[in-house]
Amino acid sequence: MPRAPKRTAPLPVPPGFRVQREIPPGRHPLLAVFPGLDGLPPARRLVTDAKQRTKLFDETCVQVVDQDMWMYVAPHEVPRFARSRGWKPVVSASDCIVVGMGHLRESPELMLFMDIYHELCHVLQRQGGANLWEPGVSYVKRWTEVEAYRFVVEEARAMDVPDTFLRDYLKVEWISDAEHRELLAELKVPAA
Repeated sequence: MPRAPKRTAPLPVPPGFRVQREIPPGRHPLLAVFPGLDGLPPARRLVTDAKQRTKLFDETCVQVVDQDMWMYVAPHEVPRFARSRGWKPVVSASDCIVVGMGHLRESPELMLFMDIYHELCHVLQRQGGANLWEPGVSYVKRWTEVEAYRFVVEEARAMDVPDTFLRDYLKVEWISDAEHRELLAELKVPAA
């Protein structure tokens, strides 16, 4: 669930990246919200086998919710910690990426590009048996988060996205300043 960085000038996204920003709340096929996402080079790097890639993009959905939030993979059941934190996640038996309507409508395209691939990494991890909400493990120490962030940071670097954007992108509201520095170091993004 990365957070939108503060910046003034829009940064470029790969040619062919599109977002249907006005799609209504509800559950939609992934490619209805992000048409052509499966044909972009990052999709081929994420899943090299064409049949598996088609399956991932055809079977993953997006649920747009009218809530102030970013993105996350809907758990199959409510994680234990959720109730104590007041989090009421969308629960889904199938692979579903939940997206806040404000994030979809207002966030920079580069942010959405990085976020959707970050969450697709999580879908693949969970399909491989990973626990995305591993209890007792810091967010910045979860291998699932580090791997997903590493993928999108590498994609951003290939597009010459500046370190200032990456530092802001990796500063999510649920981690401390010390954890932010730890994540930056792990991903080899220079601290300010």
